Amino acid sequence: MESPRVRFLLRMPMPHHLTHSLGRKIFRFLLTIQGLGAFALISVAIALTKFRKSRHVIWPLITHEISRAGLKLLPMFLFLAAALGLVIIGQAVSWLTRVGAINFLGTIMVLVVVRELGPLLAAFLVLARVGTANVVELGTARAMGEVEALEALGIDPVHYLVMPRLLGMALGVFALTVYLILGSLVSGYLWAFLQDVPLRPSDYFRQLANALNWLDFALLGLKTLCFGFVIALVTCYHGLAQPLRLEEVSYATVRAVAQSVITCVLLDALFILIYLAT
Repeated sequence: MESPRVRFLLRMPMPHHLTHSLGRKIFRFLLTIQGLGAFALISVAIALTKFRKSRHVIWPLITHEISRAGLKLLPMFLFLAAALGLVIIGQAVSWLTRVGAINFLGTIMVLVVVRELGPLLAAFLVLARVGTANVVELGTARAMGEVEALEALGIDPVHYLVMPRLLGMALGVFALTVYLILGSLVSGYLWAFLQDVPLRPSDYFRQLANALNWLDFALLGLKTLCFGFVIALVTCYHGLAQPLRLEEVSYATVRAVAQSVITCVLLDALFILIYLAT
């Protein structure tokens, strides 16, 4: 580090193409944050002011989005709930049996499934199945001029296209997370029973009840609603808020998925801090 050649290399300015690329990425990130923030404010304002307008048109759309982001995914989520209970119980039983702490099985299920893994897994699966479809549908509609046609007819695109997706996906993620958690807890005990774990059902569910408190229920509901809202917001923004060509829809989908995952992880970290603070 003290040689003249090393000191010279350290004092050299960064290459122009590297600084240009880094600065361009930073500005793109800041513009994305600004655009998402403005789009979120507009969407929330329209949802609050126009929720009761055109109910015969908007409410069936909300019901359709709830069905698409919730009911139609229920069979897959029940299968994943059984698989999740098997994976967690299979690993936890072998470890807890070695240390003689099998009575903490219910507590581990609450910490792993209820607080962290269940909401995140539900959000990522809804993002993969429904969030990507949002970008493709809205991006294609924007590229084909359908959004401009709605505006020409006097129809607010955010009210007609975005608000049903925001409400439907938020409620869908919440409902699917509840089903996923309940299915995982029940299947967890079933797999433990098949492994001859000396734990009665009353003791297992008593452990679950003792490990849960009112804060878990409140934060679980708030977290899942936020996950669904954020996923719908990011995917609708990349599909609707920017002028696209048909060949750019796939790139917008990739960006929307990446930004949704990052936002959900950051939100989950915020809720972890709330858990630790309380």
